[in-house]
Amino acid sequence: MRPRHRRRRGAVTAVAATLLALSSAQAVSALPASAGPATSGPATPAAPASPVSAVSGVSGVTPGSAVPAAEEDAARALARSLADPVRRERVREAVLASGEVPLTALARGGLKSVLAAADQRIAAAKGLDAGVGPLLRLRLGDASMRGTLGAGTAPWVAAAGVDDDAPTVVAYDSRGRAHRLDARHVPSRPVYVVDIDGSRALAAGLGVLDAQLRHYGLASAAPAPTRDGAARAPRARAATAGFWTTRVTAVELADDEEPWIKGDAEIYTLVTGFGQDGKVRVDPVDMPYLDNDGTVYRPGQILVNWSYYKYDLADAVMMEDDGSTNYHDLAKAIATALLTITDHGAYIPLVDAVLDAIPDDWWTDDPDYVDSWYTLSRTDDGTRHGARGNGWMTLEPYFVRES
Repeated sequence: MRPRHRRRRGAVTAVAATLLALSSAQAVSALPASAGPATSGPATPAAPASPVSAVSGVSGVTPGSAVPAAEEDAARALARSLADPVRRERVREAVLASGEVPLTALARGGLKSVLAAADQRIAAAKGLDAGVGPLLRLRLGDASMRGTLGAGTAPWVAAAGVDDDAPTVVAYDSRGRAHRLDARHVPSRPVYVVDIDGSRALAAGLGVLDAQLRHYGLASAAPAPTRDGAARAPRARAATAGFWTTRVTAVELADDEEPWIKGDAEIYTLVTGFGQDGKVRVDPVDMPYLDNDGTVYRPGQILVNWSYYKYDLADAVMMEDDGSTNYHDLAKAIATALLTITDHGAYIPLVDAVLDAIPDDWWTDDPDYVDSWYTLSRTDDGTRHGARGNGWMTLEPYFVRES
């Protein structure tokens, strides 16, 4: 299950509120141009053990979201294709043999064209290069369905792009009919879930985000040595032998009882602070191991590289991508707010500024705010709980020596 939590728009700190009161239009006009792309009748359900009702003409798509719409189109097309017993058996064998199967690899002919087009729509909607590769994947909605699928029960097909608060999940049978399934109770009938390869999409997306943040000036470089190498800042001198970091030795996120149709989490953290040039910088950090809530992970991952920061303080905002994030738009939204903040010689927490930079309508299903950590220190050594109480991290100072 994904450790996903809604953002609660709390009161912004006095300093941040004053700074963010600046006109966003002025901030946008000051940004350089973005580099790269923007972006039948009811049936009686055969699984009475779970609360299910059949419906007709239900899309289950969040309005205005291209990614869930593409997933839904792929799910309907795949469901209809399963009327062919040969294709149905081929898909069944592939799903039982692997936890997650590339969807386009299972298709032939017209179905392959439909799925390839959906894949391209998803990549474009997320602001990813077309060369990112196939993103659509197929998996079982729950491991408990393996038995009934293996026994030959005809599966239905659903799209994963369902809001956490939705009471039902829409699944399609091989005749194209839509059925509502209870979102909180795993059905006894096997359900294939059309989803995105989150690890691939997030890794590519964070690359786009990082490049765009640099494009907007939110990723200042580490201090460069002078021509004679003599006059360097103390932190730069230390960098000749290595640099100090903060490392995550353990991390756990809370349980939030989300729908069974959701797969593993796709977690990343935005580390923010003031760069050596006194400008705000943002460093995206992928955390691909954080799949499940209620599980303690011990990654030994570097979270903050202090050689990039002016102060020995930084903030961290942990997020989860639910699939529809356009990383070009996310970078622009963050830059619009943070470029209005200037260094006045004292550290200013930036968590609220990051959260308030993202439009409210982005929080329907993606990207979700998981938790945040204010004023992480270079000397932090121990467990720090998130501001929202949704997670904790054990941190330690870690010196990276030059090889």
